[in-house]
Amino acid sequence: MATATEVQHDLSETYPISPEQIEQYQANGYIKLKHVLSAETLAYYGREITRKVRELNSQHLPLEERDLYHRAFLQVENLWENSDLVREFISAPKLGRIAAQLMGCTGVRIYHDQALYKEAGGGITPWHADQYYWPVNTDKTITAWIPLQETPLEMGPLAFCPKSHRVTYGRDLEIGQDSEDRIGEALKDHGIDEGKFDLGEVSFHSGWIFHRASQNTTPIPREVMTIIYMDEDMRLTKPVNQYQQADRNRFCPGIEVGDLIHTPMNLLVWSSRS
Repeated sequence: MATATEVQHDLSETYPISPEQIEQYQANGYIKLKHVLSAETLAYYGREITRKVRELNSQHLPLEERDLYHRAFLQVENLWENSDLVREFISAPKLGRIAAQLMGCTGVRIYHDQALYKEAGGGITPWHADQYYWPVNTDKTITAWIPLQETPLEMGPLAFCPKSHRVTYGRDLEIGQDSEDRIGEALKDHGIDEGKFDLGEVSFHSGWIFHRASQNTTPIPREVMTIIYMDEDMRLTKPVNQYQQADRNRFCPGIEVGDLIHTPMNLLVWSSRS
């Protein structure tokens, strides 16, 4: 079993990103990177993440009694507020540096984290773009999607439509059956990149890339931790829907429209200015 020192070293060491990988991310709106985190690191922090998901999860209806969205996964946000170990994980300089390099910004802050556990038999995650939910003033947002186990196609790994971060149709749709149908139809000729995730493989995707996930047809949950980063210079914009208003209140407290989003909730993870 790995020691705290060993996993902390893994979270702080530099993961090399090439100019070609940055170009790939910028062109496609996402990238999958292998061997980002060790199996020992994922196991060490995964135990705590799973413990907190079980403790904080408020969804107790059977799958068959839930709507489409709530069949997709158990969702628990900002685990870091309830666990020093999770805070250590989501503050990893290694991951923050990757996020900043891919976006081409000087540094990144946390917008929020969320665990997404697709239960055994869990349903699809419909087509959507994350930034529909975020009151931010630029497109320099990125999500690290971190499976805590090897994730074959049968478990419902994340799938992307390449280059769809440049498609504006569907950006006004909340996640649900309507977004699954309408965005899926609009993107049917664009192709889809759906493949397994090896243990230690992490994807990074733009806030405006359209993505989805299939059902988990296995008897075990698909356990995933996500970290949403934003440019360290991101500013708050006026919310344009109820979800953005809720996000403003929850993740950007105490600031006004036009202000830098740098509240105590928005941890500075990595910056070249530091």
